[in-house]
Amino acid sequence: MGELNKILYVEDEPDIQAIASIALENVGGFNVLICSSGQEAIDKAAEFAPDLILLDVMMPGMDGPSTLNELRKQASLTDTPVMFMTAKVQPQEIEQFKAFGAIEVIAKPFDPMSLAETIKQAWANNTP
Repeated sequence: MGELNKILYVEDEPDIQAIASIALENVGGFNVLICSSGQEAIDKAAEFAPDLILLDVMMPGMDGPSTLNELRKQASLTDTPVMFMTAKVQPQEIEQFKAFGAIEVIAKPFDPMSLAETIKQAWANNTP
């Protein structure tokens, strides 16, 4: 898979977007494109060509799993690793998200200082 640099982050909550942006760009050194909805992600993802897709699960309109389903229909994104961020972290829920193809499920609320490291660790453990 190579190096993790570009992250497409789909999150509808502006406060969480701001915190995650600082955590990922300033602390993690990633290049991040933030989309506020599943549709925005579908419209912008292929051009951005992310190394990783980070998806909020609960969003109005199109939720995270539905967004992932649509993103997978774009040829350049069929194999892009995905992580979900959610407050729903019961073991059966985590298994369900992994069944959708997620390499990691990150619990909300997350620690901004360790978010980038959590993502780097999951990336290292799940990509060839």
